[in-house]
Amino acid sequence: MRLWLREAAKAESRGTLPILSAPGAGLIGVSLRALTENSDLQAEAITAVKRRWGAVAAVGLMDLSVEAEAFGSKVHFAEDEIPTVTGRLVEDVEGAERLSVPPIGAGRTGIYINAVRKAAERIDDRPVFAGMIGPYSLAARLFGVPESMMACYDEPETVELLLSKATEFLTDYALAYKKTGARGILMAEPVAGMLSPMLEEEFSAPYVKQIVDAVQDDHFLVIYHNCGDNAARMLPSILSTGAAAYHFGNAVDMAEVLGKVPDDVIVMGNLDPVGVLFSGTPEDVRKGTQALVELKCGRNNFILSSGCDIPPGAPRENLDAFFAAAKA
Repeated sequence: MRLWLREAAKAESRGTLPILSAPGAGLIGVSLRALTENSDLQAEAITAVKRRWGAVAAVGLMDLSVEAEAFGSKVHFAEDEIPTVTGRLVEDVEGAERLSVPPIGAGRTGIYINAVRKAAERIDDRPVFAGMIGPYSLAARLFGVPESMMACYDEPETVELLLSKATEFLTDYALAYKKTGARGILMAEPVAGMLSPMLEEEFSAPYVKQIVDAVQDDHFLVIYHNCGDNAARMLPSILSTGAAAYHFGNAVDMAEVLGKVPDDVIVMGNLDPVGVLFSGTPEDVRKGTQALVELKCGRNNFILSSGCDIPPGAPRENLDAFFAAAKA
């Protein structure tokens, strides 16, 4: 897999790896909610996306409500939107102490694991990656995002306890994906991108590293995603996690990021998934993608991607334009 990653990032390669899964619902004619509740439909959608657009790897549905729901969080469902966590499951240190680490298979985690297994059985010409939330982002969903950020200062012991339990669960979750035939996970740690670099170094990176150390090897990779506008300032800490590759959002200047990372560190990103891929025209997409192609010129460590997961309902002609411009 490390060899595959280096080949995908070579200067002469025009391979792309956007976070492209939710639009698969439209390809197979079902609602996004139906995908979130059915492993067969998820596998069908992942395969349909691969067949139409042919990214260098297939990516499972990125639904960052799944892990919090397994702990007991309430989740709001809509027909054509990614589910969202509502309310706070934990409100104080006593609640964090009472919180049980759920077994793998709790909630909808079994559906997502089975979906990736079925996709990996169907797709034999490129790797399949599962989507998974990161430890601080999970802790923040359990405790409340603004509350978790304040708690880093006011009650760090609560945050650390939640992080310990989140990391234990996510390690087991990643290992369950590893058994499916998936060749890695794309770990999304978006809430960590809202922290200061100092807090990210204390409350995110060490826990991400624990998961990476436990699951990553030559056959199973971790791709780390951070879409915060502080990500460029966090690079030393982010790189300390030891992930195989790093995926950044459109809030950062990709040229700045590439200028700060060593030449052997694989970086991915970062076309605006909402402002361009969802709301723009095919010409907007073409221009934005061409700018990334020019940035890649001569580099052996950059893979073109979206800045984050592409929303459901993104126009197919825009996605067609992205892949066409990347290969031109």
